[in-house]
Amino acid sequence: MFNPEFLTSDNEAISGNPLIQYLQEQSPDVLQRVARSASGEIQDIIRHNVQGLLGMLPGEHFEVKVQTSRDNLAGLLASAMMTGYFLRQMEQRMELEASLMAAAGGDDLDADPGPLRL
Repeated sequence: MFNPEFLTSDNEAISGNPLIQYLQEQSPDVLQRVARSASGEIQDIIRHNVQGLLGMLPGEHFEVKVQTSRDNLAGLLASAMMTGYFLRQMEQRMELEASLMAAAGGDDLDADPGPLRL
């Protein structure tokens, strides 16, 4: 799912990007564990989103080649990452709401819990 090798491909881009520098400092085990922590549902949504952005043709009938600039690819990666973080937060919220409703004895898990208060 996650290929840590992409972090070593371009020293020029790495020198000015603190996120890539931070990722390089992490062990491959940590990066793999974080990548695996996304649920199958989140992975499916992100896969569908990226496929929609790139346009997917069936590989058995077409030889698909995607060409883009480094900046556009970085934007796509950032978009996929942000989508993943957002979806994971929403998944956690859904699980929390279900737990709270169950603890309160509520039978209607689809009921609107009202405004979120922080």
